[in-house]
Amino acid sequence: MANDHAQVNRQGKSERGFASMDAGRQREIASKGGKAAHESGRAHEFSSDEARIAGRKGGEAVSRDREHMSAIGRKGGEASGSNRAARDGRDGSGNGNGRNGGNGA
Repeated sequence: MANDHAQVNRQGKSERGFASMDAGRQREIASKGGKAAHESGRAHEFSSDEARIAGRKGGEAVSRDREHMSAIGRKGGEASGSNRAARDGRDGSGNGNGRNGGNGA
């Protein structure tokens, strides 16, 4: 009775099934399924109106999370500021060594 459950590995997880596969293998199988569905005409293809409605619903759901939206805005502002600094010839530190500040030169 050394190993009554041959399909269970040392961590207690099953070695069988889709979820136990590595991500690359899962992607490969899912891709084949999607291609087969399209070829047989069973796959749903969104119209531009359906896609617009789905996108709006997703945006509404995400925007309910104020913390998440705040983090997104902060990250975008930081990226925008560093891009502006690089474009204007500043070092991005806000020390006034750019085109509109500094030593007056």
